[in-house]
Amino acid sequence: MTTSHRPGPGHPEWLRAEEERLYFFAAGSVVPDGFGWLDARGRVEERPTAAWITARMTHVFSLAHLRGAEGAAALADHGLAALAGPLRDAELGGWFDAVPSDPTALSGPALWECSHDGGGRAGAGQELRKSAYEHAFVVLAAASAAVAGRPGAADLLAEALGVVEERFWEDSAGAVRESWDRGWTATEDYRGANSNMHCVEAFLAAADATGDARWARRALAIAERLVHGVAAEYDWRLPEHFTSDWKALPEHHREQPDHPFRPFGSTTGHLLEWARLLVHLEASLTGAGEEAPAWLRADAVALFGHAVRRGWAADGREGFVYTLDWDDSPVVRERMHWVVAEAAMAAWALGEATGDGAYGRDYDRWWTYADRHHIDREHGGWHHELDPDHRPAGSVWPGKPDVYHAYQAVLLPRIGLAGSLAGALAGGSGAQRGGAA
Repeated sequence: MTTSHRPGPGHPEWLRAEEERLYFFAAGSVVPDGFGWLDARGRVEERPTAAWITARMTHVFSLAHLRGAEGAAALADHGLAALAGPLRDAELGGWFDAVPSDPTALSGPALWECSHDGGGRAGAGQELRKSAYEHAFVVLAAASAAVAGRPGAADLLAEALGVVEERFWEDSAGAVRESWDRGWTATEDYRGANSNMHCVEAFLAAADATGDARWARRALAIAERLVHGVAAEYDWRLPEHFTSDWKALPEHHREQPDHPFRPFGSTTGHLLEWARLLVHLEASLTGAGEEAPAWLRADAVALFGHAVRRGWAADGREGFVYTLDWDDSPVVRERMHWVVAEAAMAAWALGEATGDGAYGRDYDRWWTYADRHHIDREHGGWHHELDPDHRPAGSVWPGKPDVYHAYQAVLLPRIGLAGSLAGALAGGSGAQRGGAA
């Protein structure tokens, strides 16, 4: 993993250098009402400020503060102010998908596109939504900031968890609703695996920040439904789209297969991400004195193995394709940076949990690939999307919206396993150490 000149990709010293590079790149995303979407050169694009980007970057800067990065506290606080201010619906509760361009119009028929069109763009006659995906990241940001001891974070976390409890959590389903209109009067006739997966991550962070194992148990309920239930039934492929009563919709968006948030088919990167989250979930439950079911480890191993076998070089070229159909044929062949980041994290987590050295070889392979193809040493950050010939592309994910996946990937192998990355950095429950006071 090393050369005579410098540590190789994935080596702790190499990861530390990449951590610093990503942090300084991310710091350029500041806008008055949160954090903006960066283009391929690291310049803020003219888009409404999206809740998911602001929350993810607030989470990153909270982790960076825990790491001792200069200036990270102020950046985390800036994100918290945006989440407590222009992105929050002070009148009706919850969080907007994006900052309204005209807050005075909120009492009228404010019409926006949902941020899940790929960035919260204004316009096409859809109501301003309140979505589980965005609320999951508000919880994650507030939890990480609370563990980092940032002022106001604990109050924000308590409020966000209250909204999730009241509006999104469906106890009978053991999962979350997808979205609501602004006034909480109508919910979408759709349930999504993506938003639920990120709620698993958020709930584990909340468990670390508050010391309340109820959130880890809810993460377990989601994982049991979607992984131990649906993915196992589909031979470790995962339909991501469901009706409101949880009937799978495997043909959803076949006509729009490259949708950035709701693509058709099996999404390789999400299988890898789920595998990692199951390992975090096992660590969270065990650390809280709860019983961790044996299927968590077994399902993580199965998900990872099938995702790698089916998704890596599926079209005969190096790299993970974005999506596969139900016969494992490539559909969208672009290579996404977040997929290889999640692959590296999952390989490390499974290697750490199982002691199996084969995962270390996968880890080295994914980091070598990321170093060769995704890391942009000219303009900073990572190329978020590559075409099948490994040229920078933007058909699904233009620009470099945030550093969330990449930054977590360079941290995880150096901080140890816990329910959340903030919890690992703090050595356990933030609440127990006063981080969430």
